[in-house]
Amino acid sequence: MSTFQLQIVTPDGLAFEGQAQRVLCRTIAGDVCILPRHCDYITALGMGEARVTLQDGTVRKAACIGGMLTVRAGVVRLVATTFEWAEDIDKARADASKQKAESILKQTNVDPHELDLAQARLKRALVRSHVANNM
Repeated sequence: MSTFQLQIVTPDGLAFEGQAQRVLCRTIAGDVCILPRHCDYITALGMGEARVTLQDGTVRKAACIGGMLTVRAGVVRLVATTFEWAEDIDKARADASKQKAESILKQTNVDPHELDLAQARLKRALVRSHVANNM
C-alpha cells in the first residue's frame, strides 16, 4: 500500500511522525480524507474525530480540535490546537468538563462571555468523550 509522510504537531510538541496510508479529519468545511499523492492543500481544522491509518494498516483515533492541515509536496502536516489519541483521553476529566459546562448552560442570567465559553467547553468535552468511548 502506498504511504505518505505525516507529521502531527501540537503546542505540547510532536504527537506523531511517520508514514501513513490515510488521514481523515474534520475541517471547518466538513470532513476531509488525505491519501497518498494528494494535491497541495491547506485548510483550517474544525472540531471532531481524526482517524490515522498507519503504514501497517492500524487505525488510530484521536480528538482533534482547531489548527491547520497542509499537504505540500506529498508531506502532510496536521498542526492542531488539541490532538489527543483516544487511549490518552481521561474519560473522567472529559465527563466532568461536560457536566460543568452543562450546569452553566442551564443557569439563567449568565454573562454572554461565560455562556460562549461554556458552549465551547461542552463541544470539546463531547468530542473527547465520543472518541474515548468509540476506540
